[in-house]
Amino acid sequence: MSHDTKLVYMANQIGKFFASQGEAKAVDGIANHLAKFWDPSMRRALIAQTEAGAAAGLDPLPAKAVAKIAAGMAAVS
Repeated sequence: MSHDTKLVYMANQIGKFFASQGEAKAVDGIANHLAKFWDPSMRRALIAQTEAGAAAGLDPLPAKAVAKIAAGMAAVS
Protein backbone atom coordinates (compact mmCIF):
# COMPACT_ATOMS: atom_id res chain seq x y z
CA MET A 1 0.00 0.00 0.00
CA SER A 2 1.48 3.36 -1.02
CA HIS A 3 1.78 6.26 1.42
CA ASP A 4 -0.97 8.19 -0.40
CA THR A 5 -3.31 5.20 -0.34
CA LYS A 6 -2.55 4.66 3.34
CA LEU A 7 -3.58 8.24 4.20
CA VAL A 8 -6.92 7.78 2.43
CA TYR A 9 -7.44 4.44 4.17
CA MET A 10 -6.67 5.94 7.58
CA ALA A 11 -8.95 8.95 7.00
CA ASN A 12 -11.77 6.62 5.94
CA GLN A 13 -11.30 4.52 9.10
CA ILE A 14 -11.59 7.66 11.23
CA GLY A 15 -14.66 8.63 9.21
CA LYS A 16 -16.30 5.28 9.89
CA PHE A 17 -15.81 5.81 13.63
CA PHE A 18 -17.52 9.22 13.60
CA ALA A 19 -20.21 8.44 10.97
CA SER A 20 -22.87 7.46 13.50
CA GLN A 21 -22.84 10.96 15.01
CA GLY A 22 -24.53 12.59 12.03
CA GLU A 23 -22.85 14.57 9.27
CA ALA A 24 -22.07 17.87 11.03
CA LYS A 25 -20.67 16.28 14.19
CA ALA A 26 -18.84 13.62 12.18
CA VAL A 27 -17.11 16.17 9.95
CA ASP A 28 -16.09 18.20 13.01
CA GLY A 29 -14.91 15.07 14.81
CA ILE A 30 -12.85 13.88 11.86
CA ALA A 31 -11.32 17.32 11.35
CA ASN A 32 -10.48 17.59 15.05
CA HIS A 33 -8.93 14.14 15.06
CA LEU A 34 -6.79 14.90 12.02
CA ALA A 35 -5.71 18.22 13.55
CA LYS A 36 -4.82 16.71 16.94
CA PHE A 37 -3.29 13.37 16.05
CA TRP A 38 -1.92 13.55 12.51
CA ASP A 39 1.48 14.99 11.77
CA PRO A 40 1.19 18.26 9.82
CA SER A 41 2.96 16.67 6.86
CA MET A 42 0.30 13.94 6.74
CA ARG A 43 -2.49 16.55 6.75
CA ARG A 44 -0.77 18.57 4.02
CA ALA A 45 -0.27 15.45 1.91
CA LEU A 46 -3.93 14.44 2.16
CA ILE A 47 -5.07 18.00 1.41
CA ALA A 48 -2.79 18.12 -1.63
CA GLN A 49 -4.10 14.75 -2.83
CA THR A 50 -7.69 15.90 -2.40
CA GLU A 51 -7.15 19.24 -4.14
CA ALA A 52 -5.38 17.49 -7.04
CA GLY A 53 -8.26 15.02 -7.41
CA ALA A 54 -5.88 12.19 -6.51
CA ALA A 55 -7.55 11.00 -3.30
CA ALA A 56 -9.48 8.22 -5.01
CA GLY A 57 -11.58 6.30 -2.56
CA LEU A 58 -11.84 9.06 0.06
CA ASP A 59 -15.30 8.79 1.58
CA PRO A 60 -17.58 11.86 1.64
CA LEU A 61 -17.32 12.65 5.38
CA PRO A 62 -13.50 12.58 5.51
CA ALA A 63 -13.44 14.56 2.26
CA LYS A 64 -15.56 17.29 3.88
CA ALA A 65 -13.32 17.26 6.93
CA VAL A 66 -10.23 17.63 4.76
CA ALA A 67 -11.87 20.55 2.94
CA LYS A 68 -12.69 22.15 6.31
CA ILE A 69 -9.08 21.81 7.45
CA ALA A 70 -7.81 23.20 4.14
CA ALA A 71 -10.15 26.18 4.44
CA GLY A 72 -8.92 26.82 7.97
CA MET A 73 -5.30 26.69 6.85
CA ALA A 74 -6.03 29.10 4.00
CA ALA A 75 -7.69 31.53 6.39
CA VAL A 76 -4.61 31.54 8.62
CA SER A 77 -2.17 32.18 5.75
